[in-house]
Amino acid sequence: AYYKDSEPESAIVAADRFIKLHPNHDNIDYMYYLRGLASYDLSESFMQSLFDVDPSQHDPKSARRAFEYFAQLLKKYPKSRYSKDALQRMTLIRNNLAQYEVHVAKYYMRRGAYLAAANRGKYVVANYQRTPAVADALAIMTDAYTKLGMADLANDTKRVLEMNHPDHKSLKK
Repeated sequence: AYYKDSEPESAIVAADRFIKLHPNHDNIDYMYYLRGLASYDLSESFMQSLFDVDPSQHDPKSARRAFEYFAQLLKKYPKSRYSKDALQRMTLIRNNLAQYEVHVAKYYMRRGAYLAAANRGKYVVANYQRTPAVADALAIMTDAYTKLGMADLANDTKRVLEMNHPDHKSLKK
């Protein structure tokens, strides 16, 4: 009821309470799924739905929490009827979290904080493999290393970008 009334925080609290009080209930997997859905909805703002704003540009706290809730569902109930949807949402969340890191790295580049930008790029490459944001992270790393005068690192990173993403827009410049 809380979830349907657009009260995601109350829905999460109620689901947590239900999980603690009825850990062996036949539909307990739904409570795990509902927590993920409610937290996922928190990561999408009213303004986003109104103006079609990129969700990767918002504070990722709720998205990370939704990812954790869906992961708990998949770990405890891998054969749940909600698992497929939870996995799809986790993929979307992961892509958005990676893109969020790229947005932060771009901000650092605009501010001239090249080392911080390169480190954000490295974080994306290390923690978000197989996401679309990896190519942009490698491009940022290449640019940041170049501006820092680290030619060897810039060339190595550019080579990785060329091998894995030969059509990336930064390579056409």
